[in-house]
Amino acid sequence: MRVAMIGTGYVGLVSGACFADFGHVVTCIDKDASKIDALNDGRIPIYEPGLQELVAKNVEEERLFFTTDPSQAIAEADAVFIAVGTPTRRGDGHADLSYVYAASEEIAKLIKGFTVIVTKSTVPVGTGDEVEAIIAKTNPTAEFAVVSNPEFLREGAAISDFKRPDRVVVGTDDDKAVEVMRELYRPLYLNETPIIVTKRRTSELIKYAANAFLAVKITFINEIADLCEKVGANVQEVSRGIGLDNRIGSKFLHAGPGYGGSCFPKDTLALSKIGHDAEAPLKIVDSVIEVNNARKKKMADKVIDFMGGDVKDKTIALLGLAFKPNTDDMREAPSIDIVAKLQQAGAKIRAYDPASMEEASHMMKDVLFCDGPYHAIENADAVVIVTEWDQFRALDLDRVKTLVKAPKVIDLRNIYKPDYMISRGFEYTSVGRAY
Repeated sequence: MRVAMIGTGYVGLVSGACFADFGHVVTCIDKDASKIDALNDGRIPIYEPGLQELVAKNVEEERLFFTTDPSQAIAEADAVFIAVGTPTRRGDGHADLSYVYAASEEIAKLIKGFTVIVTKSTVPVGTGDEVEAIIAKTNPTAEFAVVSNPEFLREGAAISDFKRPDRVVVGTDDDKAVEVMRELYRPLYLNETPIIVTKRRTSELIKYAANAFLAVKITFINEIADLCEKVGANVQEVSRGIGLDNRIGSKFLHAGPGYGGSCFPKDTLALSKIGHDAEAPLKIVDSVIEVNNARKKKMADKVIDFMGGDVKDKTIALLGLAFKPNTDDMREAPSIDIVAKLQQAGAKIRAYDPASMEEASHMMKDVLFCDGPYHAIENADAVVIVTEWDQFRALDLDRVKTLVKAPKVIDLRNIYKPDYMISRGFEYTSVGRAY
């Protein structure tokens, strides 16, 4: 099939490359000429394991194309995906749908014959109705169907998630559109991946509900971690003890400095606004947002407390800046709040992240970005592990001790065992483990 993908951000680029790898002919479209030029030169604007190779392969095999001109690709497309950004709107917390609506109007002018318009962007309930109205108004003779097809990609594992998903959600009442979507996802259908066909508004809500529920799990275990520290329990053992219950599950029960990234902060806030507008407030989601925002700053307090309550003129080494490993995404990363509060308290910051330092440099001032973990910890008064990159899991601890001013480690990801670190001569603290 022929696919046009509007937007070459994280979702659009990964989805476009994966659809091309399924055998479809995909054209990714973006108004940013510099981004399209980079993609045509083989340079990928985001860090995602395996994406560079996947794009190169499908470009070489002439199934994947990049352009700033949407006219031919949309006219020839069986399906046009809208994969543009829906950032939080300034002032009120709602999702900004201006890019979605602009894309809808442009698509309406260019489609020929029956075309499925697919919202891949995360959008509030009812957005598909508005997209449908825009297209019908702009091009009254157009033959089309608007489908909701939310993405469930984890940064750092997006290709695997696209090709081996738990489910594919398709929101539409149009039987012809369902058949197009089944053909697009045919390799998954043959592998018996569940394809859930539902009403469009239900599909739109599924995405928000899924992200909010995962955010609830993260925030819940973080609060349990605080309780563990007070009562002398171990949050990792609590997580295992409850996670083995199939009704609960073990995923997203890892205590840490709070969630960040492009999805959870934005989507929980948007869902909260949707609930309040519908006069059905989601009090659990509201609490999750409040607790998570406070937690990031609380992690800086944890560092300061471990340093005896004073970090003025102390050098703190941060290992990891991105909100999670295997990505360069700094959006809403806990490190931003941690750095800001430590600097406010008078600390000097040295930092290293394998992928996100360029992004971080736009968000943090007066931070010395280092060439590697050992460079970062040179002459540090304390080392703080913020992101659980694999290379931080097996540090040469003897080398660390020779480089630091004081062997203090604050492990916000619980990647080391307390007894082991203490036996190696470190002053060590972690999250939710009192022993």
